[in-house]
Amino acid sequence: MDIPRIFNITESAHRIHNPFTPEKLATLGAALRLEPGTRVLDLGSGSGEMLCTWARDYGIIGVGIDMSQLFTEQANLRAEELGVADRVEFIHGDAVGYVADEKVCVAACLGATWIGGGVAGTIELLAKSLRSGGIILIGEPYWRQLPPTEDVARGCLANSISDFLMLPDLLASFGDLNYDVVEMVLADQECWDRYEAAKWLTMRRWLEANPDDDLAKDVRAKLTLEPIRYAAYTRKYLGWGVFALMAR
Repeated sequence: MDIPRIFNITESAHRIHNPFTPEKLATLGAALRLEPGTRVLDLGSGSGEMLCTWARDYGIIGVGIDMSQLFTEQANLRAEELGVADRVEFIHGDAVGYVADEKVCVAACLGATWIGGGVAGTIELLAKSLRSGGIILIGEPYWRQLPPTEDVARGCLANSISDFLMLPDLLASFGDLNYDVVEMVLADQECWDRYEAAKWLTMRRWLEANPDDDLAKDVRAKLTLEPIRYAAYTRKYLGWGVFALMAR
């Protein structure tokens, strides 16, 4: 069980696998007013930076599940590095359908709502692990400005314009699901640059070390095209944020 290998290659040096910086994660933790002992579940936990730093800074107890064996290993190493391995657990596995054995105060899925078949399904899944009065965190893209054509949407790596909503419509959609939006922290262009541009050096270093690998041609093509695609499309049109929700 693992994610496609290309992602393990391009994001192998990332600690955060979304367009968030460490400062944004800290802002989110502070905004949620986390207290010591708060239980947090993270579906699609990646390399564990959110749970590890929140355990260090706020004293939370966390469980993360991710399909990438590499990222799960990195998460466990990060927990050891920050001295929080007794407070956080990372499971290499499929988060689809995962429900915590013990109810949590915060249930999160940041940038991986495919786990529940979309935003609505992911919220429904997270709610099964949530104690009464708890908070759901959803990390999701939105259109900063509506793409003028479907080709532009595809340039943002969406399948179509309908894949994402404008921010006001996304916020309204949570209300339609009978949830209040109680906080949000949005990525800025610096966050996007750090997430996307960091992949380019990783790819270049990987190509230098693995010139005969079966994926070398694909990685070379990606490295050649990605800076231009990102600057022309994603950076201009696509936003991303984490939205804190409480059931009405």
